[in-house]
Amino acid sequence: MKVAFATTDFVHIDGHFGSSKQMALYEVDDKGYETLEPLVFSGNLNQDASKQEKLDKLHAKVEALLDCTIVYVLEIGGPAAGRLINKKVTPMKSKSPEEKITDLLDRLVETLKGSPPPWLRKALQKTSESDL
Repeated sequence: MKVAFATTDFVHIDGHFGSSKQMALYEVDDKGYETLEPLVFSGNLNQDASKQEKLDKLHAKVEALLDCTIVYVLEIGGPAAGRLINKKVTPMKSKSPEEKITDLLDRLVETLKGSPPPWLRKALQKTSESDL
């Protein structure tokens, strides 16, 4: 499955979904993970953007993440989370801006080796459906 992380430094999960200029991408399975080409977003990504700019950037980000199963962020607004969920992409919040991407990836791999919790099993259904 493909997993994205909103990050400012490609080390920590410290980006807000709306204002994040980049997303680290990984392919993850029960054997490990592989770094993929990151997503980079341009334009006015700050709060002072016009309503149309905000809608445009939100649409562009959601579309860029359609092949992801999970997107980890520090923060995400309700409308953005709703759009991801409607596209069968699961948004998840990190515990803190100090949480490291690799630590979470290691935990995710271990979880996949065992019995994933219900939310993850449901998210994984998207991956298996897209493989058909």
